[in-house]
Amino acid sequence: MNVNLNSISLQQRKFSGTNSIGGIHLPDFNDKYVFSKKKSNTSNAEYKKQIAEQAYEDFKNGQFQNKSEGFNKLMKKYTSEVSPDRKGIITSGLKAVSRNKQSGLKPIDLLATILEGKVKYQRMPSGQTDYIEFYDKNGEMVATYSNNGWTMYTTNAEAARQTEMCMIYNEAWGNAKRGIPLTDSGSVNSDSLQNAFDVQA
Repeated sequence: MNVNLNSISLQQRKFSGTNSIGGIHLPDFNDKYVFSKKKSNTSNAEYKKQIAEQAYEDFKNGQFQNKSEGFNKLMKKYTSEVSPDRKGIITSGLKAVSRNKQSGLKPIDLLATILEGKVKYQRMPSGQTDYIEFYDKNGEMVATYSNNGWTMYTTNAEAARQTEMCMIYNEAWGNAKRGIPLTDSGSVNSDSLQNAFDVQA
């Protein structure tokens, strides 16, 4: 019942209409699959309630996981709590690459330490294509740029967070399917749960 969100975020995508640095268009940081660090004051209990409510709403509308716009928005918010500062890393990384290009050097393998991480830059042998890797402060690759397209890489913390949300969501969606009512706290009503088991027995 799990949808692998990582495979979606790993696809190479091209963004247009965004600002550019050094002739390279930035990713759309508002895109539902581009996560960047954003802390909220939402507690884990409140998130769990929101996830369960979203699952019940999606079941009612015949939707599941990333087929639901509400799920995607909640996944972005939930994951961004533990995301690296992709926006800062990519922006400062592109500025470092752009400065290096303007200095007239031939960057074959530039490694620069940037805000919250590192950037590795190579110009491919043809001289036409840039290949850039962006790393967070933990040394995990968070994005690459090549052939005019961006690929976002899910960090271990993000993958764990996404799995956690899917588990909460799947359980709630399954409960909705079984007709078990949701309580105000986002958990199922234990009396109704027992009645559901009694009916099935």
